[in-house]
Order: sequence, then C-alpha cells, then structure tokens
Amino acid sequence: MPSSARTASRPTVVVIGGGMTGMLAAAVLADFADVRIIERDVLPDGPQPRKGLPQARHAHVLWSGGVKALDELLPGIVAQLVAHGAHTPRIMTDLVSKAPSGQWFRRFDHARHTNLLCSRDLLDAVIRTRVLRDERVTLLQRTELLCLQGNGARVTGVRIRADRSEQSIPADMVIDASGRASRAPAWLKDLGLPPIEERSVDTGTGYASRIYRAPGRAADGFPIVNVQADPRQVPGRGGIIAPIEDGRWLVTLSGTRGGQPSGDNDEFLAFALSLPHPVIGELLAGAEPETDVITTRSTANKRRYYEKAVRWPDGFAVLGDAVAGYNPVYGHGLSAAAQSVIALRRILRQRHISAPGTARRIQKAAARPVENAWNLAVGQDVFYPGASDQPPTRLERALAAFVDKAVDAGSRNPHALRILLDVMSMESPPARLLMPDMLALVYLGRKEPSLEGPPLTEHEREAVTP
Repeated sequence: MPSSARTASRPTVVVIGGGMTGMLAAAVLADFADVRIIERDVLPDGPQPRKGLPQARHAHVLWSGGVKALDELLPGIVAQLVAHGAHTPRIMTDLVSKAPSGQWFRRFDHARHTNLLCSRDLLDAVIRTRVLRDERVTLLQRTELLCLQGNGARVTGVRIRADRSEQSIPADMVIDASGRASRAPAWLKDLGLPPIEERSVDTGTGYASRIYRAPGRAADGFPIVNVQADPRQVPGRGGIIAPIEDGRWLVTLSGTRGGQPSGDNDEFLAFALSLPHPVIGELLAGAEPETDVITTRSTANKRRYYEKAVRWPDGFAVLGDAVAGYNPVYGHGLSAAAQSVIALRRILRQRHISAPGTARRIQKAAARPVENAWNLAVGQDVFYPGASDQPPTRLERALAAFVDKAVDAGSRNPHALRILLDVMSMESPPARLLMPDMLALVYLGRKEPSLEGPPLTEHEREAVTP
C-alpha cells in the first residue's frame, strides 16, 4: 500500500513467508502494527497450486483445536470455506479409522469434535484473500530475505533482494513463518548467537497422493476413511481418503523406509490394497482418477527448541513449521500453527510489540502447541528402525505402552474415546490422558468387544457402487 497511507506512530512488522502461518500472523499483527509479508514466490490469485509448497498436493486435516483457532483468528472463515466447498465432518460420526495398534474405532452420533477438509489450495486461497484485504498488510512477492539486521540483543530489520536490487527494511519485530526451509538458525548464528538445540525423528516416510472423482453417490457426505500405519509392522503403511470440494476424494498413501509408495499410476491401487486393511483400495476400485500420482519424501519430524535458547534477541520470533515440522500423517501441523498464532495474539494483547522481552515471551508461548503436536507425532514415529539417533527412552516406551491401552479403551468405550479425541484434536494436552477419569476408563472401564472390520454402513457401501 502507498507509504502515505501508513500511520507514522504505528510500529512496523516484517513477516517472512506468505503461507498459512504467515497470513494468520499478519492478520493478528495488523491490529498492532503495519505489516509487510516477504514472499519469495508469486502467490496465485485463487485456489491454484503454488510454488514452494510440494506438500500441498497431499491430504491436509485441520483438527477441531485448529478449526476453533482458525475461526477465532478470522471470524467466519470456516463458514466461508464451507461456502466454497470445504467439509466439516464430525469425529467419530463421519470418520472410519483404524488405529496404529490395529483396532477399528466405533462411530457414534453425538460427536463434539470436527475436522475441516478441503484442498490446501482452497484453504490457502480463502485465508490469503481475507487477510490481504486489510490495508494494513502489504505483500512483497518475488522477494528474497537475505539476512536479519541488528545484533544478538535486538533484531532491527531485514535485508532483502527484489528485482536484482537489495534494500533494508527497518522493523520493530520480524516474524519467521517461512516453514520447514527456514534459515533462522543460520541467521541467528550470523548475529553472534549460539546454536539452537534441534532434534530429528525420521521414519523415511514417503507419500503418494492422487485425486479421484468420488464414485457412485459417494460425493455427498461420505466419511473420511483412515488406515493408520502400525510401528510394530515394518515398513509401516497407511492411507486416507479425504473428501474435498467439488465431489472429489484426495487419497494419500504412505509407507516408511523400505516400503514407500511409488509415483507410478499403475501401482497406486495395488499399494492401497496392501495396507493393513484393504478398505481404501476396495473403495477406489470404482473411482475414476482425475490426476496423476504425486510423491513427496521430505516428511521428517524436525524440532528446533528456540524457547530453550539461553540468549534470544528482542524483535524476532519464529512460528509454525519453522519451529517444528511433523510427519504429515498425523495431521497436526496446521492446527499447531494456528494455535501458535493464537499465542502470539495473547502476548501482544499484554505487552507492547517492541518492549524488552516480548519476543522471548512469544517464543515460549508458541512452543506449547508445538510441543503437544510433537509429542503426538514422535510418540509413534520414534519406534521405527533408524528413525532417530537416540533410541526410545524408558519413559517413551512406557508412555507408548499406555497410549496403546488408551487407544484400545477408546475403540471399545465411547467415554474413553471422547477423552482420547480431546487430545488428538489438540483441544487438550497429552497429559489429559493421565487424569484419574481416563485412567479409570483405561484400566477399569467397561469395554465392548473389538470391531472385526471397518464400520462402514450398508448405505455407504452401496453409495460407492457406480
């Protein structure tokens, strides 16, 4: 926007990255400052693929904790997405799911959790359009961030390159929302700060996705179908059918090291039939593919512990996948990012954006939803061979064994399942599973017999018949 439209007394914030986290952060920051979003690519005008986001071709799920955060940050945005074709299935009413430990979860009518399902292109486009309508937000495209400016005590701006020329942008705050490829550790090192502690847990998971036209009458209200990989069976294989806009199914298949799906169109259905249960392949038998298979191999869980840094500069904070990227199979990355922006807003309502210590408070607050999502992902992935240089600790093994018992209880007792879903939906921290009521349900509660197969109704099975 023209510089004349800016208010001189307002602070300036630079947001690095124009993806979902960057846009949500910009929406919050605009209430406190004039915002410039630095984006190296050209963002599409509508729901189209964008460069620099290969994972967008795979299934994305916003759990109810993320759905609530999204609607809190941008009131009415979920209804807007639904108006464009997104779905809000109820869990467990509209979900058929096989747990990593092998059980099929029961479905029930009185669900209190929801998902938001649509293509990533649609999600980003609706959010982007909404945020960029704010005249306090300016998008600088085809712009590369070269380095932070300032010193180890305070970041004072950024150095950028655009159209082969370089310039500096002063800022009261810089927010890194540049995703998995973030160069923040190198930028901080250049300011004279010590290295950031990191941890990686990499199962070697590969993803293959393809969009299908929903078969028969299945375009209307068909449930999510999810077969989760079992860490005790190596390689672990899983898959999901995610109904998205325009009567389509986005199908993502996954396999860990040594068992990844290929990008061969002719092998996609056979891989789906090879999962721990063949239900996804069976449902695809009558479906017509609309796209070729797209694959991705960059799926490691990677965590950067910025909140533990002994020294942290004022005027700089990191959010979203730039803090932690997760194995996408668990679907918690977008929800954790939205919740971290809620944390950003909470701190800025308490403290001035340029006050000493504000950036560190933001970093610590943003780490809480990140840690919850990290524990949910790593609690499973750390058990795959070669996933980590550090073998599972005794505590991790004990917790994993308890989670298996909690999942078993959830598959056979609706009260236990609702508590389990509070955690999986990122509405409660993992510690909720250790509360007395859940412990009683796990060890003493009444349990129904395990289901023998996927709880699809006869109507749903008939709907997929062409």
